[in-house]
Amino acid sequence: MSQNAGLKSYRTTRRSIGLLRAFRQEQPRPELFYGPLATDTANLVQHFHSLQGSTVLDIGAGPAQFAREFGSRGARYVALEVAREDLDREVSAGVVGRGQQLPFADDSLDVAMSSNVLEHVPDPDVFSDEMVRVTRPGGLIFLSYTLWLSPWGGHETSPWHYLGGDYAARRYERTHGRPPKNRFGTSMFAASMADGLAWAREQTGAEVLFTGPRYAPWWLQWVTGVPGVREVVGWNLLMVLRKHGAPDARPEA
Repeated sequence: MSQNAGLKSYRTTRRSIGLLRAFRQEQPRPELFYGPLATDTANLVQHFHSLQGSTVLDIGAGPAQFAREFGSRGARYVALEVAREDLDREVSAGVVGRGQQLPFADDSLDVAMSSNVLEHVPDPDVFSDEMVRVTRPGGLIFLSYTLWLSPWGGHETSPWHYLGGDYAARRYERTHGRPPKNRFGTSMFAASMADGLAWAREQTGAEVLFTGPRYAPWWLQWVTGVPGVREVVGWNLLMVLRKHGAPDARPEA
């Protein structure tokens, strides 16, 4: 079975429904959301790159479920956050840094991964280029993010973000008596599928292996090629790339 055929068979309608159900638990019972999400993320990465013995950098790391899931598959999991207090205490390998200036040498990691972070970055192309820079030749870049025009584009201020980010923030504060965690123009930006696909097409450091809606079943892959529709229906863009060059020869661990 080819790599693309294997991914198609994995992206079933049942998987999409299961992730949607888990997503509804993010606020009341986050452990019921992040566990399935961590498993799904590791499954997707493993479609393209072996995790056994690989060093995986998770930029804007999730809770400890991600460390446990990747560790159970033999990966050396490294979490990166902008502040020490943001690192989960259960994660043994944590680094403080910013995605726009990763504190790692060129060609030093097997997998550079970022899930649902790019929409919080003011310079997404710089962030994405950094992921390519630190990945070894033959290594994997795994990048996904929420689209601004999708139903969850405003995060906790959705669906009012369709009337503008500033309006959505004001309405959230009136309703809840506190400002939202994610504020448009400061910690959340209008990330689009069009911009992500343009970056993937124009960058020269890696081969594009896959682009498409991350959570959607395979039969919705067609929306990737339809401007406008893809920004709403796509929900979350996944881009998977392999860095150019032969894999480095490294001594066995």
